[in-house]
Amino acid sequence: MNDQAHIQALQRYWKRHKAFPSMAKLCSVVGLSSSASVFGMVGRLTEAGYLQRVDGRIAPGARFFARSVMGSVRAGVPQPITQEDVDALTLDDYLIDAPDRTTLHRVRGDSMKDANIVEGDMVVVEHNSPTKPGDIVLAVVDNELTVKTLALDENGQYFLQAANPAYEPIRPATSLELLGVVVSVVRRVRR
Repeated sequence: MNDQAHIQALQRYWKRHKAFPSMAKLCSVVGLSSSASVFGMVGRLTEAGYLQRVDGRIAPGARFFARSVMGSVRAGVPQPITQEDVDALTLDDYLIDAPDRTTLHRVRGDSMKDANIVEGDMVVVEHNSPTKPGDIVLAVVDNELTVKTLALDENGQYFLQAANPAYEPIRPATSLELLGVVVSVVRRVRR
């Protein structure tokens, strides 16, 4: 078994348990027969950035959750297969610029369907970011939470606009607080 297979075994274990096994159990998880070979593997994977040591235990490193980016693919006319450089990227690296100010929220309802945000999607919200009319925002309007497009009327009053003509604009009766800007949408297409 090579180190890539060891990483895959560790990723499967992490997915099920949200932790790594003890060093004693690590042999059976990665298919090695001796503790010396496990320590060697851990050393190599730590040096490569897949693992790190935290308080004497192993933990995921920066590259542990990275996935291969195999290049581009056309959504229209098929293209010839080419050998492009493979890159590694985590979804956090791709979707999140400010981890300390970012939250995820599951979408319910269809009021933002014309902005391609539908029921079951996850919106990635960056808090404490400048907002402007046209931004899709997470907002508290009259003590109720929603995701809508921020709009400004001719009188200079902010309101929230749905991305579905079946819904009327929301004009705050008492308060409008912008919690953050939607910077990404994540959709799982197969369950």
